[in-house]
Order: sequence, then C-alpha cells, then structure tokens
Amino acid sequence: MSVPQRNIILRLKKMSDNGLKDADSNDTDRLQGLHHHLQGDVIKEALASGLDLREYSKKIVDELEKAESASINDYIAESGNIAALHNQISSCDGILARMEGLLTAFQTDLGSISSEILALQQQSVEMNLRLKNRQAVRGELSQFVDDMVVTEHMINTILESPVTDANFFEQLQILNHKIVFLNEQSFRDAKSCADVKDVIEKLKIKAVAKIREFFLQKINQFKRPLTNYQVPQNAILKYKFYFQFLQSVNREVAKEVREEYTDTMSKILFSYFKSYIGRISKLEFEASARRDDLLGAEEPGSKGFFFKPSLKNKATVFSVGSRDEVLSGQLEAPIIVPHAQMKSDTKYPFEYLFRSIQYALVDNACREYLFLSELFMLEGQNAQDLFNMVFNKTTQILTKHVDTYVQDSYDSIAIFLCVHLVQRYQLLCHKRCVPGLDKYWETLNGILWPRLTQVMELNIESVKDCDAMRMKPTDHRPHYITRRYAEFSAAIVGINETFPHQQMNRLLAILQEEVEGLILRLAAGFNNRKEQLLFLINNYDVIMSIINERTKDDTKECEGFREQLRARSEELAEQILHAHFGYLTTWIPEAERKLEKGDLDGLRAGEKQLTQLMTRFSTEWKQSLAKINSETLSSFPNLKLGTGILQQTLTLLLQYYHRFSRLLGVAPLAQMSVSSQLINIHLIMVEVKKYKPVF
Repeated sequence: MSVPQRNIILRLKKMSDNGLKDADSNDTDRLQGLHHHLQGDVIKEALASGLDLREYSKKIVDELEKAESASINDYIAESGNIAALHNQISSCDGILARMEGLLTAFQTDLGSISSEILALQQQSVEMNLRLKNRQAVRGELSQFVDDMVVTEHMINTILESPVTDANFFEQLQILNHKIVFLNEQSFRDAKSCADVKDVIEKLKIKAVAKIREFFLQKINQFKRPLTNYQVPQNAILKYKFYFQFLQSVNREVAKEVREEYTDTMSKILFSYFKSYIGRISKLEFEASARRDDLLGAEEPGSKGFFFKPSLKNKATVFSVGSRDEVLSGQLEAPIIVPHAQMKSDTKYPFEYLFRSIQYALVDNACREYLFLSELFMLEGQNAQDLFNMVFNKTTQILTKHVDTYVQDSYDSIAIFLCVHLVQRYQLLCHKRCVPGLDKYWETLNGILWPRLTQVMELNIESVKDCDAMRMKPTDHRPHYITRRYAEFSAAIVGINETFPHQQMNRLLAILQEEVEGLILRLAAGFNNRKEQLLFLINNYDVIMSIINERTKDDTKECEGFREQLRARSEELAEQILHAHFGYLTTWIPEAERKLEKGDLDGLRAGEKQLTQLMTRFSTEWKQSLAKINSETLSSFPNLKLGTGILQQTLTLLLQYYHRFSRLLGVAPLAQMSVSSQLINIHLIMVEVKKYKPVF
C-alpha cells in the first residue's frame, strides 16, 4: 500500500471516527473497553503458554496490519455515506448558527422592552401621585369655598323665616359652622375671610336678635295664670340648639336668657308652693298632739279606761293605724288636690300633707333639674348652682313650713314618718339622677331628728316620772300606759323595719326599760303576789301581742317581755296550784327532803297528816280543778293566754301528783294503809283533758 493511499485511508478513518464519535459516543466507549480487555487477555494467554514474546509481538503486529487494512477497506466502502453524513452535519451547523443569531436578536429585543416597561411604570406612579395631589387640593379647596361662601338662600332664610321654621333651624346650623370656620381661617390670615366677614357678622347679629326674642316670648308664656309651664318647656327643648348658638356667638345674650328664665321660674315655683302650702294646710286635723299627749300622761278619771275620743279631727297619737301607708301605697300617689278635698271635708294627719308637698317638690325639681341640664348644657356643680337659683326661695319656704310644724309637734309617729319620707324621696331623686335636692333633704333631717329625739325623750321622762300610787290599777287588766306603749312601740318598730335607724333603736331600748320599771311599780300596788302576777302577765301579754301583730319578725322589744312572761307564768301556775292544792304541794317537798335524809321516823310520824291529806284530795280534787279553770279564764282578757296558763297549771298538778304517787310507793309510806286510797293518776289525767282548749 502506497503512502498516499495510506494517508487517504487514515483521513477517512479520522473523519469516520469523528462522525461515529458524534453519532454514538457510547458505542465507542464500549469498544475501547473491549480492546483493552482483549489485550489483557492476550498477554495473559501468551505468558501462560510460554511463547516468545518477540515472535508473538510480531505476530500481533501482522494481525493488526491486516485488521487495519480490512478496516480501511470498510471505510472506503462507506465513504459515500460518510460524505453524505458530513454534508448533513454541515447543513445542521448552518441552521443552528442562524437560529443562534435569531435568538440573540430576540434576547436583545426583550432587554429593550423591559427597559421600556420600567420607564412606563415610573411614569404611571408619577402620574398617579400628581392625580392624588390634585384631587386632594381640589377637595380641600372645594370644601373651603363651600364653607366660605354665603348663599342667597341662607341670607333670605335667616332674615325672613320665623325661628320655628325648619329651614331657619337648618340654615342656622350652617351659619354656626361658617362662623366657626371663619374664626379658624382668620387666625391663619386667609385673605378670603375679608370678603364674607361683614355678611357673616350681620347674619349672626340678626339670628341672635331673633333667637333672643323667641326665648323671651316663650319664657313670658310661663307668667300667664293657670299655665302648665311644662308645655312651653317641652317646646323650648326642641330648639335647645338655639341656646347653644347663643352661648357660642354671644355669651351676654345667652346669660340674659338664662337669668330671665331662672328669675321667672323661681317666682313661679315659689308662688305655686306658697299657695299650695296655704291651701293644703287647711286639710290638717284640727286637733294635733299636745304636751299632754305623752305616754305617761294621766287619763281623765271621769272618762275611764274604755273612753275612746273621736278621731274625726285628730290623728292617732300612739298607734299607727293606716298612717304608714304614706311609705308604701301612697308614696308616689298623685298629690292631694286641696279644693277637691275641701268639698268632701276630708282631713289628714300631717305626714299625708307632708308627703303630698314633698312629692310635688320632687316631681317639679327632678323635671326642672333635667330641663336646666339639657337646655343650658350644664352638669355637675354648674347645674347645681343654676338649680339652686331656681329653687332656693321654694326650698326656704318649705323648710320654714316644716320647721314651724315640728317645733310645736308632740306627734312622734308623724315626725318619724316624715323622716322616712325624706329618706325615700332622696333615694327616688337619686334614681332619677337628680342630686339637686340633697342639701334640702339634709336640712329637713336637721329639723326632724332633733325634734323627734326631744319628743321621744319627753315620752321617756313621762313614763319615768309616773306616780304609781296615783295611777294605781284597780284590776288585773293591762294598764292604759302599757297599751299606749305597745301601740307606740309597734308603730315605731313597724315603720323602722325597712330603713332601720340606730338612733331610734337606742331611744326605744331606753323607753322599754322605763316601761318595764313602771309596770313593776304598778304591780307593787296589789296586796298579794298572785294579783301582782296576774297584772304583770296581762301587761306583758298585751305588749307582745300588739308588737307581734304589727311587725313582721321577732323584735328585740319582744324578747325581753317574752322572757318575763314565761317566768311570771310559771310563778303564777305555782301560785294558782298552791291556792287549791297547797296541802299537797307543801307536803311533797317536805316528804322528799325527809326521804333524802333517811328520816324514816319522821315519815312514819306524819301518817295522820298524810291520811288527812289523802282524804281531802279525794274529796276536793275535781271541784278544785273546776275552780282553777273558772278563776284562771276569768282573770285574763286574752282567752288564749288564759287557757295557756290553765294548761300550765294542770300540767304542774300532774307533775306534783306523779311525785306524790312515787313517794307513796317507797317504804315506809308504802306500808301505810292510806297508800291503798291513792287515786290512779290516769283518772286525774282524764279529768284534766276535759279542760283542754278546743281551738
């Protein structure tokens, strides 16, 4: 093979190798691996067979040359395909080069578009900001122009329309806004203020004049006779903005209107309450409690215990009756109308008139306080001061009226009811959020409490100074002072249940102590202990009965008397039993003492006495039971109390007889023949049951 041919074959091989390498690089990698593997195996095989490596090498070279020649022939045979493949590859390279150019141009265009988008975005942001700024300026400028401009409609409405017209009210609100706005802009030296300042000022003066005239006309309507001033008050409240306008633009005119109103209402309320007090005072009972109407005052002897004075023209002094209704059903009832009651000739105790006057004051004062606070836009101390200007004269005349009555009154119940009315009406004012009358209520308490304490002390002194000998009771029935105290104490305790006053509780405790002492002094006027006990029990019972009837719960006043009643009842049962079975009740304790000491001879020596005792008891016990029943029930006006004492006495008799039976069953009394005459206790119990009450 010539050198040129060899070179051609090598070039074709190289081209083929490059083509094949690009076509299938993975197959080439596998062939190279196989070539190295074969070389290793051939060398290993040659070394294993012991061949001469030089010959073997020569042989290998020859084989390689043959293989190379065969390979070149194969490449020459495929030269056409290889050339076609080369052309295709070249064509692809050209196509890819053009595509690369197109993509490069497209990339350049994209970069240019991105820059344009960023520029447009920046322009959009700037345009949006300029738009917002212009809109803000336009809105403020438009609002400024609207607030500054005075329209023809406003001028005509303020000048010509009546104050009560809805258009006037609407335009006045706009004018008020423009005045405030103009004042604000004047501080900023706005040039446009000078253009409208004169017009605004003239409109303000005209509006103030019309509003002033309107208020003064409304206030003058209050002065008409028989005018219900609540109607014009409600009409004024509809236009409370008018006073707010006056307060903001002309304080002098606002002060004039406020002073005119307070002066007018002060005179109206003073006149009304002065007239009302004068007319309603004629409805009071003609006879009032006097110095003689005290608990310890002596009743005229000619009238007797059962004398009941006519109460048509006088309030009950020691009992409450229906007077405490002023604290419940009558508390917020309509006030008393004097001319209507005069026609029916109806009379009232002082507390009813007091309630009507104070409720009228509460009603008017609460309404007035809320009206003043709302119309004149006041609260706290300012509202209180203006309220005082309206009601000072009225509260002074009411205070004087109460003071005049109280200083000459000895009616503790009336004064105490007035104290509770003051407390309840003060709470009512607080519920209505009106503290305006607090000072007035304190003043009334300062008048009522000292006088009430003084009258209570006079009652206590009257009981303490009672002459028991001069007032000595003639029978066992409750004393009239005891009954007075029971009614009076029940009245005070019943009134004091809802709102307890410790000062009153202290005075009642002192009064109770003095009454207990008086009852004991009166009881001492009886000659024997039984009569004393009857008197004490009847008096304690009437006190407890009346207090329990008039009050809701057990009171401290009842506790002491209940203990006294229990102790005196036990003692009286002993006294009654001793009067009829004294021979038995005396013998039993003596026999028990002898038996306890072991004095059996003494017991035997008394056999004759025991026989007489047994004979007497067997003969008289039934008649004695009947006498006990008759005497006991006739001694107590209260049948329930009498039957209670009777049962207590009979129970005590059974206890004594049981002790007597037990003694007769013990030696040496059991050996006596008289023990066989002992009456069975069951027979006595059967007889006792006949006197058991059926109610």
